[in-house]
Amino acid sequence: MKYYLGIDLGGTNVRVAKVDEEGNVKMIKDSPSYAKEGRDKVIRNIIEMIQTFDLSNVEGIGIGVPGPVDDKTNMMTMSTNLPGFENYPFAEIIEGATGKRVFVNNDANVAGVAEATVGAGKGCKIVYYFTQSTGIGGALVIDGHVVGGRKGYAGEIGNIVVKENAPKINHLALGAVENEASGTALGRKGKEILGEKGDSARKVFDLCRKGDPKAMEIIDQMAKDLGRMMGTIALICDPDCFVIGGGCSKSHDLYFDKLRTYMADYVHEGMKDVPIYLAQCQEPGVIGAAMLAREELK
Repeated sequence: MKYYLGIDLGGTNVRVAKVDEEGNVKMIKDSPSYAKEGRDKVIRNIIEMIQTFDLSNVEGIGIGVPGPVDDKTNMMTMSTNLPGFENYPFAEIIEGATGKRVFVNNDANVAGVAEATVGAGKGCKIVYYFTQSTGIGGALVIDGHVVGGRKGYAGEIGNIVVKENAPKINHLALGAVENEASGTALGRKGKEILGEKGDSARKVFDLCRKGDPKAMEIIDQMAKDLGRMMGTIALICDPDCFVIGGGCSKSHDLYFDKLRTYMADYVHEGMKDVPIYLAQCQEPGVIGAAMLAREELK
């Protein structure tokens, strides 16, 4: 049996896991990431964590990070939550310290790899994965490999415009799907329409489940916006399936059927039956990072 290390590196915490080639986690360790203490501290901590594992049967190491990655250079092209990591060759440093090949990609991308290779999309050639949580991120995975694009921004779907005449919310485009259909957006809209009783995505979903008409309308509009986004994606890559993860997907029973209906309004007749699956992996960050290494080393 071959093994891989998967590392989920965030601005607050880092997790390192030993994963077998079937995607089963054999050992996992957690630590603060120490991002505020500088990149040297972050890297030193990761190397120390790696060295607590038996590496004798480890084929390679994958790392998921919170930002776009240029897969040609193995470096982050933008780094908000990990100061100093932009265009920094940390993969090369970890390779030198461990003697193992290291591969880096965006955290949503590695979660997509997990779902495409050992999760809900296993067996499908073209998988489009997206996460609907605080924000909206995505990954196009073909034959187990993420399509990164010229500078690593491929799949950054949160900026796809789904609404005209929308207010300016943040740095994203007016009417960007992340500002209309993410968990953060649901909380914002819920507070505007329902007051304090609807000031989070969870509260809006709970009210919708209880039959509150305003909450039901908010969720229906969210599904329309996501359906439009999915139709746009489908027209570009014609996926074998969509896989949806993230915190909002825990309430999938309230809107997945709506997604199928609304997406169908934006695609050709022969594309209306694309399957939509709920993400399956319990540890998509570390499993996906490990599977990233597995696929790159094939």
